Amino acid sequence: MQAQTLLLSTALPEILVSVMACAILLLDLYLPRESRAKVGYGLSVLTLLAATVIALGGLGSGSTLGFNGLVVRDDVSGVLKAGVLLGTAAVLVYSRSYAVARRIWRGEFFVLALLGVVGMMVMISAAHLISLYVGLELLALCLYAMIALQRDSVKAAEAAMKYFILGALASGILLYGMSLLYGLTGSLSLRGLQEAAINLSLDNLPLLVALVLVVAGLLFKLGAVPFHMWVPDVYEGSATCTTLYLSAAPKLAGFAIVLRLLAVGLDDWLAAWQDMLVVSAILSVVIGNTVAIAQTNIKRMLAYSTISHMGFLLLGFLAGSTAGYSASMLYAVIYTVVSLAAFGIVLALCTPALEIEQLNDLKGLNRRQPWLAFLMLLVMFTLAGVPPTVGFYAKFAVLQAALSAGFISLVIVAVIFAVIGAFYYLRVVKIMYFDEPGDAPPVVAFTGDVGATAVLSVNALVLVLSMPWIGALIDLLSRAVAALPSH
Repeated sequence: MQAQTLLLSTALPEILVSVMACAILLLDLYLPRESRAKVGYGLSVLTLLAATVIALGGLGSGSTLGFNGLVVRDDVSGVLKAGVLLGTAAVLVYSRSYAVARRIWRGEFFVLALLGVVGMMVMISAAHLISLYVGLELLALCLYAMIALQRDSVKAAEAAMKYFILGALASGILLYGMSLLYGLTGSLSLRGLQEAAINLSLDNLPLLVALVLVVAGLLFKLGAVPFHMWVPDVYEGSATCTTLYLSAAPKLAGFAIVLRLLAVGLDDWLAAWQDMLVVSAILSVVIGNTVAIAQTNIKRMLAYSTISHMGFLLLGFLAGSTAGYSASMLYAVIYTVVSLAAFGIVLALCTPALEIEQLNDLKGLNRRQPWLAFLMLLVMFTLAGVPPTVGFYAKFAVLQAALSAGFISLVIVAVIFAVIGAFYYLRVVKIMYFDEPGDAPPVVAFTGDVGATAVLSVNALVLVLSMPWIGALIDLLSRAVAALPSH
């Protein structure tokens, strides 16, 4: 790895998005009211696409440290940054009609979304505990504000307050764990933690306390059990466009900080944090899939589905190997794509006067909107892990990684509850295709927004059509993970 004192190119996507977020904020003050949203939207999407090109342009160029070792540019950061940027661009495209109708389509929405992306990218490229924490807090502050942006909604204000209080608590726990690690190792850099591991054994009680606190903070950010209580309430209370933003790209950033901290900084203490992840993974799969069956609200059902998927994502980390980490990375990427499609379809079904919230609102959808019903079918099959969707391969990859590490009982339980979880996904298909519409409200899809419909169609179809190239994707991710310092 080549170390640099100050190398701006290591954070070029972050710099671009930050500058444009400030520019959009200033333009919002001077432009005529009727053109503010249009200009802000166009500039935001163009900024995200340009930053994606920059992020992907650094692939294959090795690892480079910049900003005095605070950030690193490598293949892992390039892939995950591109995923965050493209995912956020899709969020803006899907949200347009919905947010306009609910009067939250304004400059603040774009600025918060872009600054949240900056926070995610800083988390992804963090090589230091300080930069990791700064990125984490920048994202968290943007999410709190975005959830509360719907000022006339009591549910949104309640969701923002719950998330703020619990998020502040989790951030404090994580920060305290990091401070203990600094006191024990004398270093804040991830490489420094790795080098100090030879002098610290797991018999050291303060070290174990530090690891428990750090892992607890990370699990909260992922929304894994037992730190999952905020997920269903925040998903349900937020405006659907904000729920879409919250459910997709931040999961890639959450995966990145778990990968950086555990696979790089704390890799030599695998035996300690592995046991904690075993408990969290199995509880997430069991509780997420079980409780989701009882849900009648779409967003709450998808929230508990998210909890179960975070359990599957953690299975790859249990192996403590390149294959396991790359399997988890694949799972995070695929989950982000399918989450965008799921909430994008829900947004497509909403009208200015109608909020699609209950599963019964989807009754007879195939007779009213057959194309959207088909796309939702693909999404549900992917979430359930039904072949030939990419969801099947994602589950297979993480289960194989856990099995190779000797977690046979855990894999058996995960498979059983994956089958149980298929019930509530297939129930959605049954409601759409076999139930009578009855008194269900009329559904109008993306009125006049042909571009959003096209993007959503590509988003959902890629869940099946990308299968022939899944091997190339896993090879790319494996090479990226193998290039990390500890591998």
